[in-house]
Amino acid sequence: MEHRYLGNSGLKISEIAYGNWLTHGSQVEKDAAVACVHAALDAGITTFDTADVYANGKAESVLGKALKGQRRESLEILTKVYWPTGPKGPNDVGLSRKHIRESIDASLERLRTDYVDLYQAHRFDTETPLEETMQAFADVVRQGKALYIGVSEWTAGQIRAGHALATELGVQLISSQPQYSMLWRVIEEEVVPASRELGVSQIVWSPIAQGVLTGKYKPGQELPAGSRATDEKGGAKMIGRFMNDEVLGAVQGLAPVAEELGLSMAQLAVAWVLQNDNVAAAIIGASRPEQVGENVKASGVTIPAELLARVDEVLGDVVVRDPAKTAENAPASRPV
Repeated sequence: MEHRYLGNSGLKISEIAYGNWLTHGSQVEKDAAVACVHAALDAGITTFDTADVYANGKAESVLGKALKGQRRESLEILTKVYWPTGPKGPNDVGLSRKHIRESIDASLERLRTDYVDLYQAHRFDTETPLEETMQAFADVVRQGKALYIGVSEWTAGQIRAGHALATELGVQLISSQPQYSMLWRVIEEEVVPASRELGVSQIVWSPIAQGVLTGKYKPGQELPAGSRATDEKGGAKMIGRFMNDEVLGAVQGLAPVAEELGLSMAQLAVAWVLQNDNVAAAIIGASRPEQVGENVKASGVTIPAELLARVDEVLGDVVVRDPAKTAENAPASRPV
């Protein structure tokens, strides 16, 4: 497992991180979830990403249990705040000082740790002054409850504004966590250039496009039983954007590229995002331990320029590149 610096900081994270968004605490039984985390550790993964909203806190609790007994200094634990949690009262959501202060303490208790390495704003809060949010994050860092701060699905302009305030407050905003894959490249035009300029790295989620880039979904064929595309609780709505014959047919054309590299299609997808020098890590998830072992084989892979060009040629116009999609995916007002 190779490690990369996170932004303009001295912190290194494993270039493949383990995330427990859709599985732990909701879809996968605790014993299986713990086994997946242990498989990640065995594979050399040191970075673990979660959020308070995942399964309404249960995902953090499962991760905390799974990491119990590990040397804390050898791990990088990442979590997030923004979405509604707890009983979902009027102040149980957003990036207000109140919600951030209460959320970090609850997250630390569930994760069974005194601090997280990275505390991330899970979305941009349009209803709280950014100054209030960044001051609250700065306080979390000064209290030793987080070492660094980051954001998730913020636009280039929002990242610039947040980074400027963080700098004024003497804290380090070093990461952005966007969706990024061969099919979803909306960060490339604006977010990545701004991040490079500011010393901010990407920690990308869904590098396999919710499973579409594994090639298991075939054009004109029924969806595989038990797959994410059939599970309303497991992201069926999100994966729907890719579930058309044009996209699925183009994805099948990636199989020869993967074969030439000696990779599975899933490994190719993970390796592809890691070719971007602004990407510090790709987040993978798993419902079975063996899936972790397979995906980590993407670490350290170099894809020659001619094969990167072939990926672009094969996928053609099915790739989504519009930078406005980042803002579209963020709520215009706080969710209830």
